[in-house]
Amino acid sequence: MRSRNPFAAFGRHRNLTRELVRNEILGRYRGASFGMLWSLLSPFLMLVVYTVAFGSILKGRWPQAGDTHAEFGLVIFVGIFVHGFFAECFTRSPRLMLENANYVKRVVFPLDILPWTMALSALFHLAMNVLVFCLLSFFVYRQLSPLVLLLPLVLAPLAMLTVAVCWVTSSLGVYLRDIAQVTPVVATAMFFLSSAIVPVQAVPERYQLLFQLNPLTFFIDQARNVALWGRQPDWSALGLFALAGLVAMFAAHAWFQRTSRGFADVL
Repeated sequence: MRSRNPFAAFGRHRNLTRELVRNEILGRYRGASFGMLWSLLSPFLMLVVYTVAFGSILKGRWPQAGDTHAEFGLVIFVGIFVHGFFAECFTRSPRLMLENANYVKRVVFPLDILPWTMALSALFHLAMNVLVFCLLSFFVYRQLSPLVLLLPLVLAPLAMLTVAVCWVTSSLGVYLRDIAQVTPVVATAMFFLSSAIVPVQAVPERYQLLFQLNPLTFFIDQARNVALWGRQPDWSALGLFALAGLVAMFAAHAWFQRTSRGFADVL
């Protein structure tokens, strides 16, 4: 079943998409003693680890933040959950079709919704990270910037670009299995070559362009602006990223639909 609409997951296939996302989220915690509570505990524990590692041990500091480890940890946490959303989708996508080979062999199954289900599951965990961030931010600062409500708008273009990338990498992963070994390395490089743990201004000038070319740097900085500093995002740049994401989605979806014709033969 093929469609030229990259948003069919929210239209004709919305019920199927909803069930797949639900199963994926619940399946991750099935059998765990704390169940869905881990969706809140995991980001909190991750925040503690990164705060100790980069704040206490490496003595990291951020220009706009205070001198406390808690404030520094919140700055780092924004970078972690923005990168984490992209990295989860990007590293899983090359094996997405392989792990769902039973769907691939069904002629009537809309394979193009699988990257959407993966991205929506990752968005759920991103939302849990944001909830933990909001609770801790209120505890540390005794207030919460109302502009944090703009986070969905800030991260929407990133979600669009991520789904586009996943359509391409999930299709390539069927034919080129080595991609699954490369994506974790690329995702890690994108983390350390972004403003996730260090401000771009603190990087030697000859490397700053490399950091700025990493799209995650823009989204991390904009997320910090609205969630931590109480500043309006760069609406013009967000609009350009949204347009680029929309174009990328249509192009990547067309690529996926064309290449998916040979999936069943390869698998």
